[in-house]
Amino acid sequence: MGEKKEEISWVKTKPAEIEKSVLDLAKKGYSPAKIGLELRDQHGIPKVKALTNKRIVQILKEKDIIVSGEKEAINSKLEILRVHIKKNKKDHSASRSLTKKLWALQRAN
Repeated sequence: MGEKKEEISWVKTKPAEIEKSVLDLAKKGYSPAKIGLELRDQHGIPKVKALTNKRIVQILKEKDIIVSGEKEAINSKLEILRVHIKKNKKDHSASRSLTKKLWALQRAN
């Protein structure tokens, strides 16, 4: 996928400060996706990778911080949906949602 490199010169935050913010948010229990959203919305940092040349997950792995990833989140949602569908057999929208989550789990593997 030919993504072109974007110039983000208007952000004054230094890469070391961004990494510190990522670690602080991870210690609060945020997932990598939530960390990215928090940095974008609250701190005005559009893309962590563009500014630090590292993905959020890479920063966390370097500091040996383990966070739940997409697979774990999808698996927990799958379990909740399965329990719901057992109780509500005629809930077709929930069964469709289950199918979509299963496809997402396959893509994540």
